[in-house]
Amino acid sequence: MLTEKSCVSFFNGQMMPILGLGTWQASADEVTVAVDAALEVGYRHIDTAFMYQNEEAIGKTLKKWFDSGRIKREDVFIVTKLPPKGNRAASVEKYLTKSLEALQLSYVDLYLVHAPVGLQEEGEELWPVDETGTLRIDPETDLISLWKGMEAQVDAGRTRAIGLSNFNASQISRIVKSARIHPANLQVELNVFFQQRELVAFCKALNITVCAYAPMGSPGLINTLKARGLDVPECVRCEPLKDPVVCRIAESHHKTAAQVLLRHCMQRGIIVIPKSVNPDRIKENFQVFDFELSKDDVEALDALDKRSKGRRFTMGAFKGFDKHHEYPYADPY
Repeated sequence: MLTEKSCVSFFNGQMMPILGLGTWQASADEVTVAVDAALEVGYRHIDTAFMYQNEEAIGKTLKKWFDSGRIKREDVFIVTKLPPKGNRAASVEKYLTKSLEALQLSYVDLYLVHAPVGLQEEGEELWPVDETGTLRIDPETDLISLWKGMEAQVDAGRTRAIGLSNFNASQISRIVKSARIHPANLQVELNVFFQQRELVAFCKALNITVCAYAPMGSPGLINTLKARGLDVPECVRCEPLKDPVVCRIAESHHKTAAQVLLRHCMQRGIIVIPKSVNPDRIKENFQVFDFELSKDDVEALDALDKRSKGRRFTMGAFKGFDKHHEYPYADPY
Protein backbone atom coordinates (compact mmCIF):
# COMPACT_ATOMS: atom_id res chain seq x y z
CA MET A 1 0.00 0.00 0.00
CA LEU A 2 1.44 3.36 -1.04
CA THR A 3 1.08 5.98 1.71
CA GLU A 4 1.91 9.67 1.98
CA LYS A 5 4.48 8.89 4.69
CA SER A 6 6.55 6.66 2.43
CA CYS A 7 5.97 8.49 -0.87
CA VAL A 8 6.61 11.70 -2.74
CA SER A 9 3.65 13.23 -4.60
CA PHE A 10 3.72 14.32 -8.24
CA PHE A 11 1.99 17.47 -9.51
CA ASN A 12 -0.93 15.25 -10.62
CA GLY A 13 -1.39 13.64 -7.21
CA GLN A 14 0.27 10.38 -8.21
CA MET A 15 2.47 8.98 -5.43
CA MET A 16 5.97 7.56 -5.96
CA PRO A 17 7.60 5.57 -3.14
CA ILE A 18 10.57 7.51 -1.79
CA LEU A 19 12.67 4.33 -1.63
CA GLY A 20 13.05 1.99 -4.58
CA LEU A 21 15.30 -0.78 -5.87
CA GLY A 22 17.84 0.20 -8.50
CA THR A 23 18.73 -2.51 -11.02
CA TRP A 24 21.53 -1.05 -13.18
CA GLN A 25 24.19 -3.64 -14.05
CA ALA A 26 22.15 -6.47 -12.51
CA SER A 27 22.13 -9.59 -14.69
CA ALA A 28 18.94 -11.56 -15.28
CA ASP A 29 19.77 -14.06 -12.54
CA GLU A 30 20.86 -11.36 -10.11
CA VAL A 31 17.84 -9.14 -10.69
CA THR A 32 15.46 -12.08 -10.20
CA VAL A 33 16.89 -12.65 -6.73
CA ALA A 34 16.99 -8.92 -6.01
CA VAL A 35 13.38 -8.17 -6.98
CA ASP A 36 12.16 -11.22 -5.08
CA ALA A 37 14.03 -10.11 -1.97
CA ALA A 38 12.89 -6.49 -2.33
CA LEU A 39 9.20 -7.33 -2.70
CA GLU A 40 9.46 -9.72 0.26
CA VAL A 41 10.91 -6.98 2.47
CA GLY A 42 8.33 -4.39 1.41
CA TYR A 43 9.76 -2.43 -1.50
CA ARG A 44 7.04 -1.25 -3.86
CA HIS A 45 9.18 0.70 -6.33
CA ILE A 46 11.39 -0.94 -8.98
CA ASP A 47 13.61 1.11 -11.31
CA THR A 48 14.90 -0.30 -14.59
CA ALA A 49 15.59 0.76 -18.19
CA PHE A 50 15.66 -0.65 -21.70
CA MET A 51 19.44 -0.11 -21.59
CA TYR A 52 19.84 -2.38 -18.55
CA GLN A 53 18.74 -5.44 -20.53
CA ASN A 54 17.08 -7.03 -17.50
CA GLU A 55 13.44 -6.05 -18.00
CA GLU A 56 12.41 -9.56 -19.06
CA ALA A 57 13.68 -11.09 -15.82
CA ILE A 58 11.99 -8.36 -13.79
CA GLY A 59 8.76 -8.97 -15.69
CA LYS A 60 8.81 -12.69 -14.94
CA THR A 61 9.35 -12.02 -11.25
CA LEU A 62 6.59 -9.42 -11.08
CA LYS A 63 4.17 -11.76 -12.86
CA LYS A 64 4.95 -14.50 -10.35
CA TRP A 65 4.06 -12.16 -7.50
CA PHE A 66 0.93 -10.83 -9.19
CA ASP A 67 -0.28 -14.34 -10.07
CA SER A 68 0.24 -15.46 -6.47
CA GLY A 69 -2.14 -12.74 -5.28
CA ARG A 70 0.37 -11.49 -2.71
CA ILE A 71 0.49 -8.06 -4.35
CA LYS A 72 -1.56 -6.27 -6.97
CA ARG A 73 -0.25 -4.37 -10.00
CA GLU A 74 -1.48 -1.08 -8.54
CA ASP A 75 0.60 -1.68 -5.39
CA VAL A 76 3.91 -1.48 -7.28
CA PHE A 77 5.50 1.57 -8.89
CA ILE A 78 7.50 0.63 -11.99
CA VAL A 79 9.92 2.99 -13.74
CA THR A 80 11.68 2.38 -17.05
CA LYS A 81 13.47 4.56 -19.58
CA LEU A 82 13.71 5.38 -23.27
CA PRO A 83 17.19 4.50 -24.63
CA PRO A 84 19.30 7.25 -26.25
CA LYS A 85 19.01 5.54 -29.63
CA GLY A 86 15.24 6.07 -29.35
CA ASN A 87 15.48 9.82 -28.77
CA ARG A 88 13.10 10.88 -31.51
CA ALA A 89 9.32 11.24 -31.38
CA ALA A 90 8.73 8.46 -33.93
CA SER A 91 10.65 5.90 -31.83
CA VAL A 92 9.17 6.43 -28.37
CA GLU A 93 6.17 4.12 -28.80
CA LYS A 94 8.34 1.34 -30.22
CA TYR A 95 10.74 1.28 -27.29
CA LEU A 96 8.10 1.70 -24.60
CA THR A 97 6.14 -1.15 -26.18
CA LYS A 98 9.27 -3.33 -26.12
CA SER A 99 9.74 -2.53 -22.44
CA LEU A 100 6.10 -3.25 -21.61
CA GLU A 101 6.27 -6.60 -23.40
CA ALA A 102 9.42 -7.56 -21.52
CA LEU A 103 7.98 -6.42 -18.19
CA GLN A 104 4.65 -8.17 -18.98
CA LEU A 105 2.77 -4.99 -18.08
CA SER A 106 0.09 -2.95 -19.82
CA TYR A 107 1.53 0.30 -18.41
CA VAL A 108 4.41 1.67 -16.36
CA ASP A 109 3.98 4.28 -13.66
CA LEU A 110 6.77 6.52 -14.92
CA TYR A 111 8.62 6.64 -18.24
CA LEU A 112 11.83 8.68 -18.43
CA VAL A 113 13.98 9.94 -21.27
CA HIS A 114 17.20 8.23 -20.18
CA ALA A 115 19.51 11.01 -21.44
CA PRO A 116 19.20 14.13 -23.60
CA VAL A 117 21.92 12.91 -25.97
CA GLY A 118 20.41 11.09 -28.96
CA LEU A 119 22.19 8.29 -30.80
CA GLN A 120 21.66 6.88 -34.25
CA GLU A 121 19.56 3.73 -34.46
CA GLU A 122 21.59 0.81 -35.83
CA GLY A 123 20.08 -2.64 -35.37
CA GLU A 124 20.31 -4.05 -31.86
CA GLU A 125 23.37 -2.04 -30.79
CA LEU A 126 22.73 -0.18 -27.54
CA TRP A 127 25.76 2.06 -28.06
CA PRO A 128 26.31 2.28 -31.85
CA VAL A 129 29.90 3.26 -32.69
CA ASP A 130 31.92 3.83 -35.85
CA GLU A 131 35.17 2.11 -36.85
CA THR A 132 37.14 4.31 -34.42
CA GLY A 133 34.95 3.38 -31.46
CA THR A 134 33.27 6.80 -31.44
CA LEU A 135 29.56 6.95 -30.68
CA ARG A 136 27.34 7.59 -33.67
CA ILE A 137 25.47 10.56 -32.24
CA ASP A 138 22.28 11.85 -33.82
CA PRO A 139 22.87 15.51 -34.74
CA GLU A 140 19.14 15.99 -35.35
CA THR A 141 18.06 15.26 -31.78
CA ASP A 142 15.14 17.57 -30.98
CA LEU A 143 14.10 17.43 -27.32
CA ILE A 144 10.89 19.41 -27.83
CA SER A 145 9.68 17.08 -30.56
CA LEU A 146 10.80 14.08 -28.48
CA TRP A 147 8.73 15.28 -25.51
CA LYS A 148 5.62 15.35 -27.68
CA GLY A 149 6.28 11.67 -28.41
CA MET A 150 6.51 11.06 -24.65
CA GLU A 151 3.22 12.89 -24.05
CA ALA A 152 1.54 10.64 -26.60
CA GLN A 153 2.38 7.63 -24.41
CA VAL A 154 0.44 9.13 -21.50
CA ASP A 155 -2.48 9.74 -23.84
CA ALA A 156 -2.33 6.11 -24.97
CA GLY A 157 -2.26 4.79 -21.38
CA ARG A 158 1.15 3.13 -21.70
CA THR A 159 2.55 5.24 -18.86
CA ARG A 160 0.89 7.21 -16.09
CA ALA A 161 3.59 9.89 -15.92
CA ILE A 162 6.65 11.00 -17.86
CA GLY A 163 9.93 12.53 -16.83
CA LEU A 164 13.60 13.08 -17.54
CA SER A 165 16.97 11.66 -16.55
CA ASN A 166 20.42 13.25 -16.73
CA PHE A 167 19.02 16.56 -18.04
CA ASN A 168 20.38 19.93 -16.93
CA ALA A 169 18.34 22.97 -15.87
CA SER A 170 18.43 24.65 -19.27
CA GLN A 171 17.13 21.52 -21.00
CA ILE A 172 14.42 21.02 -18.37
CA SER A 173 13.34 24.64 -18.78
CA ARG A 174 12.93 24.21 -22.54
CA ILE A 175 10.81 21.09 -22.03
CA VAL A 176 8.59 22.74 -19.40
CA LYS A 177 7.94 25.82 -21.54
CA SER A 178 6.69 23.73 -24.46
CA ALA A 179 5.06 20.87 -22.52
CA ARG A 180 1.40 19.98 -22.64
CA ILE A 181 2.02 17.32 -19.97
CA HIS A 182 4.40 18.48 -17.23
CA PRO A 183 7.51 16.43 -16.39
CA ALA A 184 6.77 14.62 -13.12
CA ASN A 185 10.27 13.56 -12.15
CA LEU A 186 13.97 14.10 -12.82
CA GLN A 187 16.37 11.24 -12.12
CA VAL A 188 20.01 12.28 -11.67
CA GLU A 189 23.21 11.27 -9.94
CA LEU A 190 23.01 12.62 -6.37
CA ASN A 191 24.71 11.75 -3.10
CA VAL A 192 26.37 13.39 -0.11
CA PHE A 193 29.47 14.28 -2.17
CA PHE A 194 27.38 15.60 -5.08
CA GLN A 195 24.25 17.11 -3.58
CA GLN A 196 22.97 18.95 -6.68
CA ARG A 197 21.45 21.73 -4.55
CA GLU A 198 20.93 24.22 -7.39
CA LEU A 199 19.30 21.63 -9.64
CA VAL A 200 17.07 20.31 -6.84
CA ALA A 201 15.92 23.86 -5.99
CA PHE A 202 15.28 24.53 -9.67
CA CYS A 203 13.11 21.42 -9.95
CA LYS A 204 11.25 22.19 -6.72
CA ALA A 205 10.32 25.61 -8.07
CA LEU A 206 8.86 23.88 -11.14
CA ASN A 207 7.04 21.20 -9.09
CA ILE A 208 9.25 18.42 -10.49
CA THR A 209 10.25 15.68 -8.04
CA VAL A 210 13.85 14.46 -7.94
CA CYS A 211 15.13 10.89 -7.76
CA ALA A 212 18.75 10.13 -6.85
CA TYR A 213 20.62 7.35 -8.55
CA ALA A 214 23.92 6.28 -6.96
CA PRO A 215 22.78 7.73 -3.59
CA MET A 216 25.68 5.89 -1.94
CA GLY A 217 28.15 6.95 -4.61
CA SER A 218 27.93 3.71 -6.60
CA PRO A 219 30.62 1.74 -4.71
CA GLY A 220 30.84 -0.76 -7.58
CA LEU A 221 31.86 1.91 -10.10
CA ILE A 222 35.59 1.49 -9.41
CA ASN A 223 35.49 -2.17 -10.42
CA THR A 224 33.34 -1.37 -13.46
CA LEU A 225 35.86 1.18 -14.74
CA LYS A 226 38.80 -1.13 -14.08
CA ALA A 227 37.07 -4.00 -15.88
CA ARG A 228 36.72 -1.78 -18.95
CA GLY A 229 40.40 -0.83 -18.80
CA LEU A 230 39.55 2.78 -17.94
CA ASP A 231 41.24 5.16 -15.52
CA VAL A 232 39.58 5.67 -12.16
CA PRO A 233 39.14 9.44 -11.54
CA GLU A 234 39.95 10.86 -8.12
CA CYS A 235 36.26 11.66 -7.50
CA VAL A 236 35.43 7.96 -7.88
CA ARG A 237 38.17 6.94 -5.45
CA CYS A 238 36.49 8.98 -2.69
CA GLU A 239 33.78 6.71 -1.31
CA PRO A 240 30.90 8.22 0.72
CA LEU A 241 30.40 4.91 2.54
CA LYS A 242 33.88 5.23 4.08
CA ASP A 243 33.77 8.92 4.94
CA PRO A 244 34.60 9.49 8.64
CA VAL A 245 31.72 11.93 9.17
CA VAL A 246 29.21 9.51 7.65
CA CYS A 247 30.60 6.62 9.72
CA ARG A 248 30.53 8.67 12.95
CA ILE A 249 26.89 9.64 12.43
CA ALA A 250 25.98 6.06 11.55
CA GLU A 251 27.56 4.80 14.77
CA SER A 252 25.68 7.38 16.84
CA HIS A 253 22.36 6.09 15.45
CA HIS A 254 23.36 2.42 15.54
CA LYS A 255 22.84 2.39 11.79
CA THR A 256 25.04 1.66 8.79
CA ALA A 257 26.76 4.27 6.64
CA ALA A 258 24.49 3.25 3.77
CA GLN A 259 21.38 3.91 5.84
CA VAL A 260 22.66 7.35 6.83
CA LEU A 261 23.39 8.27 3.20
CA LEU A 262 19.89 7.21 2.13
CA ARG A 263 18.27 9.02 5.03
CA HIS A 264 20.16 12.22 4.21
CA CYS A 265 18.60 12.29 0.74
CA MET A 266 15.17 11.27 1.95
CA GLN A 267 15.01 14.05 4.53
CA ARG A 268 15.47 16.46 1.61
CA GLY A 269 12.39 14.93 0.00
CA ILE A 270 14.53 13.19 -2.61
CA ILE A 271 13.60 9.72 -3.87
CA VAL A 272 16.41 7.14 -3.66
CA ILE A 273 16.98 3.96 -5.67
CA PRO A 274 19.97 2.14 -4.17
CA LYS A 275 21.08 -0.77 -6.35
CA SER A 276 21.91 -4.10 -4.72
CA VAL A 277 21.63 -7.76 -5.60
CA ASN A 278 22.45 -8.92 -2.07
CA PRO A 279 19.25 -9.83 -0.16
CA ASP A 280 20.78 -8.82 3.19
CA ARG A 281 21.79 -5.40 1.90
CA ILE A 282 18.42 -4.96 0.18
CA LYS A 283 16.75 -5.57 3.54
CA GLU A 284 19.21 -3.27 5.31
CA ASN A 285 18.60 -0.46 2.82
CA PHE A 286 14.88 -0.63 3.54
CA GLN A 287 15.40 -0.09 7.28
CA VAL A 288 15.56 3.70 7.03
CA PHE A 289 12.08 4.71 8.17
CA ASP A 290 12.70 4.18 11.91
CA PHE A 291 15.22 6.97 12.61
CA GLU A 292 15.83 10.60 11.78
CA LEU A 293 19.02 12.59 11.34
CA SER A 294 19.34 15.54 13.73
CA LYS A 295 19.92 19.14 12.67
CA ASP A 296 23.61 18.76 13.58
CA ASP A 297 23.84 15.51 11.60
CA VAL A 298 22.33 17.16 8.54
CA GLU A 299 24.63 20.17 8.77
CA ALA A 300 27.69 17.92 9.03
CA LEU A 301 26.58 15.88 6.03
CA ASP A 302 25.66 18.98 4.03
CA ALA A 303 29.24 20.21 4.52
CA LEU A 304 30.59 17.16 2.64
CA ASP A 305 29.27 18.45 -0.68
CA LYS A 306 32.06 18.61 -3.30
CA ARG A 307 29.69 20.20 -5.82
CA SER A 308 30.72 19.56 -9.44
CA LYS A 309 33.95 17.87 -8.30
CA GLY A 310 31.80 15.13 -6.77
CA ARG A 311 30.22 14.05 -10.06
CA ARG A 312 31.17 10.47 -10.87
CA PHE A 313 29.06 9.76 -13.96
CA THR A 314 30.20 12.01 -16.83
CA MET A 315 29.78 9.36 -19.57
CA GLY A 316 33.48 9.82 -20.29
CA ALA A 317 33.75 6.08 -21.01
CA PHE A 318 31.73 6.64 -24.19
CA LYS A 319 33.88 8.35 -26.81
CA GLY A 320 32.05 11.18 -28.53
CA PHE A 321 29.19 11.47 -26.01
CA ASP A 322 30.38 14.96 -25.04
CA LYS A 323 30.36 16.10 -28.68
CA HIS A 324 26.56 16.01 -28.93
CA HIS A 325 24.84 19.39 -28.95
CA GLU A 326 22.66 18.28 -26.00
CA TYR A 327 25.55 17.06 -23.81
CA PRO A 328 24.18 17.98 -20.35
CA TYR A 329 27.28 18.37 -18.21
CA ALA A 330 28.84 21.47 -19.79
CA ASP A 331 26.49 23.71 -17.78
CA PRO A 332 27.00 24.32 -14.04
CA TYR A 333 23.75 22.45 -13.23
